[in-house]
Amino acid sequence: MTHPKTGKALGEFGRIDRYFKPLASGFPGARGLADDAAVFGVPPDRELVVTTDAMVAGVHFFPDDSPGDIAAKLLRTNLSDLAAMGAAPYAYTLVTALPKSVGEDWLAGFAAGLGEDQARFGIALAGGDSVSTAGPITLSVTAFGLVPKGGAVPRWGGRPGDRVFVTGTVGDAALGLQIAFGKLEVADDSARAALLRRLRRPDPRTTLGPRLVGLATACLDVSDGLIADLGHLCEESGCAAAVESGRVPLSCAARAVIGTDPARFALALTGGDDYELLFTAPEDAAPALAGLSAETGVPVTAIGRLVDGPAGNVTATDPQGRALDLPTRGWDHF
Repeated sequence: MTHPKTGKALGEFGRIDRYFKPLASGFPGARGLADDAAVFGVPPDRELVVTTDAMVAGVHFFPDDSPGDIAAKLLRTNLSDLAAMGAAPYAYTLVTALPKSVGEDWLAGFAAGLGEDQARFGIALAGGDSVSTAGPITLSVTAFGLVPKGGAVPRWGGRPGDRVFVTGTVGDAALGLQIAFGKLEVADDSARAALLRRLRRPDPRTTLGPRLVGLATACLDVSDGLIADLGHLCEESGCAAAVESGRVPLSCAARAVIGTDPARFALALTGGDDYELLFTAPEDAAPALAGLSAETGVPVTAIGRLVDGPAGNVTATDPQGRALDLPTRGWDHF
């Protein structure tokens, strides 16, 4: 695509003008992307929560995924981190490192995907950078959220006796990834589509996360796998956890695909990319959490407890109370 006045290729600044300035129009601190940095303040009763996540083609998404799906996953994974801290979305910055072969059609779809999710989640672009690369598409978002002063929910606040809760359902994205790799055949078209949709477009719990301030003792989001991430929470909290696997919420699509296959069930517990909130709270918080679940429309399920034991140890049991032998805890980049 060429510049409407010069007839030349848009170039870096033309691309910014066309595709990214509109995304910053709703955030005054972005200053129209005309300056070297954004400028904004924080209300006196709030603190700023900052998170950064990167995605690389071939690692976090397939190179032939639609640019709209890529944009959605990039933004939503960061919003999930904010929700896990109890923060409401505020603004974000974006870095794109794109091969020269990436054309205007891809950029248009990517920007449109960002725009749709900005409107959905109440966030706007504050700035960023755009560079070329000889390597795969590499994208990074730094997201800013606001939380009541002193209210950010940590990973380290859990205590033995707290109940363990998870939002939504887990395992869909892991099963969807196996479908995308061609390693899992699913005859049911609706189940197949549902699992792939969960892989490509996670649903960050931005409505529930901020409401957990003052209720949850510890929280994170499920990115590496339910068992692995609960282990991370337990490591920071200095305790262990016991999970009743029969209580772990599965979607109808996941149940249809898993059936009675123990390997597929183990994958659901350890596969990752769910971006659901995994949190702990005292026993007496259960009624309040049930009310919040009903109010926000976000399912919340109790799946176990924190217990005394080696820090980071997580035991998953079957409905008969027998320990499951899981081949792995979850994903590790290295």
